[in-house]
Amino acid sequence: MNAIRVTDAEGRRIPVWQLVLRYLLLLAVLALTVGPFLWQLSTSLKGPHEDIFSSPPTFFPSEPTLDNYTRVAATIPVWDYALNSLKVAATNVVTNCVGAALAGYALARMRYRGRRAATLAFVLAMLVPVEGIIIAQFTTMRDLGLNNTLVAVLLPGCIGALNVLLMRNAFLSLPQEVEEAAYVDGANVWQRFLRIALPSVKGTLAVVAIFSFMGAWDDFLWPLIVLSDPQNFTLTIGLNYLHGTFANDERLVAAGTIIAVLPLIILFACLQRFFFRGVGEGAVKG
Repeated sequence: MNAIRVTDAEGRRIPVWQLVLRYLLLLAVLALTVGPFLWQLSTSLKGPHEDIFSSPPTFFPSEPTLDNYTRVAATIPVWDYALNSLKVAATNVVTNCVGAALAGYALARMRYRGRRAATLAFVLAMLVPVEGIIIAQFTTMRDLGLNNTLVAVLLPGCIGALNVLLMRNAFLSLPQEVEEAAYVDGANVWQRFLRIALPSVKGTLAVVAIFSFMGAWDDFLWPLIVLSDPQNFTLTIGLNYLHGTFANDERLVAAGTIIAVLPLIILFACLQRFFFRGVGEGAVKG
């Protein structure tokens, strides 16, 4: 019987020890990235009489229960907080996809004075830490009368500089000849954008959507500063109050964490095929 021959992308044979080493490294990375989430999931399913600090630790619950999730909902209005977060995150996805696509197309395809300076401005905006401008953001929202509203949570991140540059690089990677042919046929700039350019960068749009949703859903510092009314709290702030109230009950904290992470998993599962295709878009030109 012939031995199985494993080769790389270029057709070169991979020694067995290298293959084993690669899989061991992949398993180690998988344990470091997915392990904490699985441990939180296991903790959230353990009953009140089960020791979660036993040595050696037990990964699988002896009597799995969903009572911790019910207790979280009975302790804080977690679903109201989740709805507020969903409003902010969904609106953030729309504004980033629309705004970043328009700005990226203008930077990549349109010819005007100051285009390079505008691109440089977006690059420099990425270098400014959030902590350095958060006071200016707060005073701006206060002067606009938007403090303690979900609009104030949304506005600072409604169009991200990184998303604009991602869309710019994606549009730059498209063949120029296709748009030139459409221009010769009489298509205006909006028709070329909507019918030719935009459908070709669906993968990058999915990347922008995932990044925008994750950034808005997981944001903690800015909502904590700009919101003071508990009715407007987002999920991250609400879970922080849960941890402060039940600091000794890690089961409730773990259940709240799973509730917060679940929408991100669902979103990525729905857009993963576009996401992995979009990672490579824009890699030809920069």
